Amino acid sequence: MATFKVKSLDSGQPPDWSNLEVLHRNTLPPRASFFNYASPSAALSYDPAQSESTLSLNGQWKFNYAPSPNRVPDGFHQPEFNAAAWPEIEVPSMWQMEGYGKPHYTNEPYPFPVDPPHVPMDDNPTGSYRRTFKVPKEWVGRQVRLRFEGVDSAFHVWVNGKEVGYSQGARNPSEFDITPFLDFEGENTLAVSVYQWSDGSYLEDQDQWWLSGIFRDVNLLAFPKTHIQDFFVQTLLDDQYRDAVLKLDVTVSGPGSIGIQLLDADKTTVVLSTTLQASSASTVTTSHAIPSPHKWTAEDPYLYHLVLTFNDAQQQTLAHRTGFRRTEIRNGIFTVNGSRILFRGANRHEHHPTRGRAVGEALLRHDLLLMKTHNINAIRTCHQPNDPLLYSLADELGFWVMDEADLETHGFACVEEAALPEEDRKKPYEERKVLIYGAAARWTSDNAVWEAAYLDRVKQMVERDKNHACVVMWSLGNEAFYGRNHRAMYEWAKGRDPGRVVHYEGDTQAETVDLWSWMYPRHDALREFAEGWDGGKPLVLCEFAHAMGNGPGAFREYMDLFYAHPCLQGGWVWEWANHGLEHTSPDGEKYYGYGGDFGDTPNDGTFVMDGLVRSDHSPAPGLLEYKKAIEPVQLVAVAADASSATVVNRYDFLTLDHLRCRVALVGDGFVEQLGETAVPTVLPGAQGAVALPNGVAHAAAAAAARRPAGGSYLQLSWTLKQDTAWAPAGHEVATHQHLLAPFPADGDERPASSSSSAAAPSVTATAAAAADLVITGPASTWRFDLATGLLASWKKRPAAGGGGGEQQLELLHSPPALTFHRAPTDNDLGGAAKDWAEKLLHLARLHCRSATWKADGDAGTVVVETQHRYAPPVLEWCVWVRTKYVFYGTGEGVDADAVRIEVHARAEGKNLPKTFARLGWEFGLASAAAFETAEWFGRGPGEGYRDKKLSQAIGNWCARIEDGGDGEENVLWTEYEVPQEGGNRTDVRWVRLLGAEGVRRLTARFVGVEGGNFSASHYRAEDVAEAGHPWELRKMRREELVVRLDVEHQGLGTESCGPGALEEHQLKVGEGAEWEWGMVLS
Repeated sequence: MATFKVKSLDSGQPPDWSNLEVLHRNTLPPRASFFNYASPSAALSYDPAQSESTLSLNGQWKFNYAPSPNRVPDGFHQPEFNAAAWPEIEVPSMWQMEGYGKPHYTNEPYPFPVDPPHVPMDDNPTGSYRRTFKVPKEWVGRQVRLRFEGVDSAFHVWVNGKEVGYSQGARNPSEFDITPFLDFEGENTLAVSVYQWSDGSYLEDQDQWWLSGIFRDVNLLAFPKTHIQDFFVQTLLDDQYRDAVLKLDVTVSGPGSIGIQLLDADKTTVVLSTTLQASSASTVTTSHAIPSPHKWTAEDPYLYHLVLTFNDAQQQTLAHRTGFRRTEIRNGIFTVNGSRILFRGANRHEHHPTRGRAVGEALLRHDLLLMKTHNINAIRTCHQPNDPLLYSLADELGFWVMDEADLETHGFACVEEAALPEEDRKKPYEERKVLIYGAAARWTSDNAVWEAAYLDRVKQMVERDKNHACVVMWSLGNEAFYGRNHRAMYEWAKGRDPGRVVHYEGDTQAETVDLWSWMYPRHDALREFAEGWDGGKPLVLCEFAHAMGNGPGAFREYMDLFYAHPCLQGGWVWEWANHGLEHTSPDGEKYYGYGGDFGDTPNDGTFVMDGLVRSDHSPAPGLLEYKKAIEPVQLVAVAADASSATVVNRYDFLTLDHLRCRVALVGDGFVEQLGETAVPTVLPGAQGAVALPNGVAHAAAAAAARRPAGGSYLQLSWTLKQDTAWAPAGHEVATHQHLLAPFPADGDERPASSSSSAAAPSVTATAAAAADLVITGPASTWRFDLATGLLASWKKRPAAGGGGGEQQLELLHSPPALTFHRAPTDNDLGGAAKDWAEKLLHLARLHCRSATWKADGDAGTVVVETQHRYAPPVLEWCVWVRTKYVFYGTGEGVDADAVRIEVHARAEGKNLPKTFARLGWEFGLASAAAFETAEWFGRGPGEGYRDKKLSQAIGNWCARIEDGGDGEENVLWTEYEVPQEGGNRTDVRWVRLLGAEGVRRLTARFVGVEGGNFSASHYRAEDVAEAGHPWELRKMRREELVVRLDVEHQGLGTESCGPGALEEHQLKVGEGAEWEWGMVLS
């Protein structure tokens, strides 16, 4: 096959993509992102499709994939080259997502041999792109530019067979003047050669998929020969944060008249109108006083419209939304317009499940609206500048944005760790990290040879995004260690834009940057920092609460620290979305794949699945929990007479009177709406009293008197009064519950729907062969295995009335047995699960020591008492378990008989697990019983755990046991994209399992505890632990319905990357630890 000869090889010089002397060839200077229009009205549409000076080159291009630059077809860039046989590829896209090569995921390691600045010559996949275009006839006499918003990783460009230039820096734009190469009368041929690897790849080792191609928009842009090249708008508020000066720097290519207009948000009132003269190619500066402008904040994103014209509006008009705001470190606190703000943020990688980083407007808008409706107010563009549209949407919707340079060199840590002496490898991670990161900086960050490449990254970002109100700080990159080149970046950024702070977590001592930044700290470490704070620089968490799998836990505890200590200014959860890419199983089932699923080696497996939303960008349980933790209204107290509630306004700028507050009473079996109450004007950060409707206390007392379950909760729902740009009126931003009337202490009340009976019937027992005890009640027949000490069978009449054993239905597939294990979560695998595995918790079983029984004729009951030793196949530890079963009649229809189970457990041994995963019963229900739904009173509708239950309200809930494929949202089993423990409902008083007709039911009530836990699915823990993907787990689906009834559950924490479950959320175990609880099954 003919190949393209790389001229740099012929010349003996390194190719551009492996040459630090060449970052760009013939690119124009970086500038702010804008489009030219022919009139102010067109410019104010902010729609490039309305621009006569813009021609999109997005669409179908001819494409050829080659394994290296040396295998590219010779002369493919020439107009006469015949590419008719080439397939087409969509632009923008990433070629791995179009069937060429394969996606490759690493968190840290480079996926190619480390030899900076060199990358492989023979294994450097290269995409050759071709298309043709015609230049609009109106563009004759103008400068025509070719602009690529993003090409990964580096590329050469030809027009009509002539080389235009070269550029790298995958997530930054590149712009070329192609006027001299154009045929203004005929068809033009555009050819692009894109290289997967370049020396820039050493700076692009972010925790994401390695993907390649032209993945952002490509446009032809027409500029007048003399034109506005760039502009920089700064809004300088005075020290009282009242009045402002609009400072404008306009860079022009030659002499001319610059028209300046500033319009209000409605585009109706002219706030400023003036003209500025430029005498030559230069940057001209003008400043204008703007009395008391409406300030921009993330909570009130008011935008003015700045319109610039050059010489004649028809020649060049551009518009930009401008927000007046001032950011600064003031008295050691980061402030906007003089007020401390709290970042309630998320790290957002660019991800689409079928298009990689070629995200597109629809999903981008979806993401930001989903963030706003879940109370998220800040975005970190990890770890590169995002698509330009994000910043316009963030300006409009209201977000604080940390704009991050396209710079990460994490892979050098792997290199240095491998080189550590044996004794250093044994040191704790934090000690190793100091050694590794110090050494790793020498490769690029503290290497003068790389300074220009580092500066290029920050310049490209700042120049493109400098005019966006949403951008409140620049970040110099991520996990690139720290060295001289970061200091150079900081100095350039502060010199160019002194009005914004500069962030970089890798500067661990905040030597250069303007604020401290940490990742994944322990809660007590934050408290120690705050208590010892010297007043110099605030602290933000650029990454915290690692949202991998089932988690994060302990959101509320983080927020309590942020509220208590002004120097702790919040942070950005890691991260927004799972990065699963659509893949197909061997059976043809679509699923979302992670590292290794595409044959990519080396890889970091499931570590790419760590988002608040799933790979399809639908909310995961963690997002709901975060929304609740960061809600803008916080309930402090309710008056003893329930006449008022004290709340704190957690907004940074808004008062509370833009909200409505609806009041309800919630109890077992009922919800009583009590109306709406007036919301006072409570200032940001202040407390205020909200008057509750008359009769709240009376309603609670009346409910307690007429219902056996007794207790009730006051429920407050805070919703928007009016439509906003991101949500309609009625959208709920916060909700609270407060216990008004307590529930019965022992929890042994009847479920609300049950009726009482005047006389309860007796149950009887008969000793049968083979150590079986048969117990007979009015609706049930039980068989108790005295050899195993377990309930082996429960046959129950499916409907009330009538008798006859042939009408009874077997409920049990396997007996209720005590278990302390669960399928590990991602966070468990980072910590507690290691101890569980070492102590063989998953192998622990019950071993019967004794089982006795007696019938109490007077009481009409049968009592069985057992003693078990729960232990793994070692002699180091055990739990002694005494269990008492009381079988009795209730006279309540299908629940005409019941068994009350009382448990006492005591741990013993010198090498016990530090914690248990859970504490409770597990049993299988027979498939013939056809259980389909569950009803319960407790937290819901979704899953909850000790440290992840804020988002789940106490109430009366119903859910399907598994997805029926009809779009039913509330399903008991939580399907994580990496199977793990899930689906637990917590703080539950009772649960009832029903068949399709609602007559075959089993009810469980917790006794002696404030609230228990339950789950029901067709999987056991070992199935979930073994499966790597949902499609694999579905193959393991059991006929039995596996039910867990737990009194305790270990918290989740965030130890997949961060601290484990807090001490107060751990299910601790120690010598002599004891537990007592009970439940009633009927």
